[in-house]
Amino acid sequence: MGMLDDAKDTVETAAKETREKIEDGVDRVKDKVDEVKADANVKKAEMERDSVEKRNEIKENLRD
Repeated sequence: MGMLDDAKDTVETAAKETREKIEDGVDRVKDKVDEVKADANVKKAEMERDSVEKRNEIKENLRD
């Protein structure tokens, strides 16, 4: 029975390590997705700012 218990412990350890690695991988992917979303939000905000600046510039030119 000692050999069977050793094999069981080995399988349990391998399963635990595999689960931890998968969870780490999932966390990394989630972090990257959050990073990409944040970058997209920044770019969107910059585009909106540029649009407002351009619109205000055009309005100012029309007033002159």
